[in-house]
Order: sequence, then C-alpha cells, then structure tokens
Amino acid sequence: MRRLLAPAVAALALCLCAADAASGQGTKGHRPTRTQDASRHTKRAADAFNSIMRVRDKAIPKELLEDAEAVAVFPGVLKAAFIVGGRKGQGVVSRRTPQGWSAPVFYNMGGGSVGLQAGGARTDYVLLIMNEDGLKNLLEDKFEIGGEASVAAGPVGRTISASTTPTLDAGILSYSRSKGVFAGASIKGVAITPDNDLNRAYYGRTAREVLTSGLRPPTLVRSLPLALSRYSNRRAAPAPKK
Repeated sequence: MRRLLAPAVAALALCLCAADAASGQGTKGHRPTRTQDASRHTKRAADAFNSIMRVRDKAIPKELLEDAEAVAVFPGVLKAAFIVGGRKGQGVVSRRTPQGWSAPVFYNMGGGSVGLQAGGARTDYVLLIMNEDGLKNLLEDKFEIGGEASVAAGPVGRTISASTTPTLDAGILSYSRSKGVFAGASIKGVAITPDNDLNRAYYGRTAREVLTSGLRPPTLVRSLPLALSRYSNRRAAPAPKK
C-alpha cells in the first residue's frame, strides 16, 4: 500500500505546487514583490465575493452578512486528487471593527483525504465568522474547520427561512462556488492557517496582531473591505473601557 501511495502523494504535491507557482508568476515571468502579492490576493478575493453577491436570488443572505463578525474569502482553491486528495489555496480575511471593515489579512487553506478519487477543480470559498467563538478560532495559529470550529453549510437566497434556523447556531457558515454553481458548503478536515510570512512582509505584524489592532485598510489592499461594505455597513460596538 505504501508503494502505491508514495508516487500518488508525490504527484499530488507536484500538481499543487505547480499550480501555486503558476498563479504566483508576475508579468513576463518575473516574480511579484510581496506588496504585489498582497494586492493581488485581495483583489482576487474581492472579485470572487462581488461575483457571488451579484448572483440574483442565489447570493449570501444579507441578513447573515450583516450579523457576521468577520468574512474570509478563498478564491480559486485547487482540489486535486489521484488516490490521495488535497486542497491548497490562499485567502483574505477582514473583521468588522468600530471604524468599519478592518485591514485584510492573509490566510492559507489546506487539507487532504485518502480514497479512490481522481480529478481536479478550482473552487471559491466564503466563510462567515458569526460569533466570538468563531472569531476566537480564527485568531489561533491554526484551526480545523469541523474540528475545533463548529461549521454549517450556509443558506442562500434573499431571505432566511425558518428551516435554516438550526444552522445559524454555528460559529462559521461556509459557502462554495465551483463551475459557476454557488451553494452552502459542508466542508470538514480543512485547516486554516495565517500566512504570516506575507502578513509580516506587508504589515510588519502577524494576522492576529492586525485583526485585533483595528488597523484601517491601506489603499493597495482596500478592495475586499470596500466590497464587504457595499453589502454591510454595520460597525462593531466599541470595546468597553477598562
């Protein structure tokens, strides 16, 4: 069995790395700077979020977005499989603050599974972090969706029906879009980790430090906070004075 899995694992890793390298190339083959990386990741996340919200009668309910404490968008996550499956993607997170949506921070998504499977696809994921428990998990160095964090497939459409009420107790609501089809997503075994190499390169701080500082979005990475503010302008309550 090990002899069978070893080349499959190697092939999967090569596939994911090749796709990652291809998406990170600048113009004419030049590797982009870290500032360009930050701007590119944020713009891709904003484009994916805007595209999802423009889908008539199939978008994320605005009532849920209005209640969310933070939003994570992972555009173009690659799911590749040949006996051993895996996901690899980069995303952006913005948190609601008393001043509006925070400066976006950068996260990685990864996970794997073993089974009889073959194929590959790219999927956009949107995670709504709905309460303090979900936010606490997000601020950890690593958390597993469906493990440490309670997660449910989010409902879609203009309004929230009574039948969806039980799912709204989850700390995180998840959505996915693949091949143009958008729906609530049941995802488990996927790990979310801060990309602190990029966060430190761009902000000089970790993801946790940025998200808890109330830092306003710099101009080059403002696209996702602006996209979120189009659909929800609610501001977080100020922290109580000590």
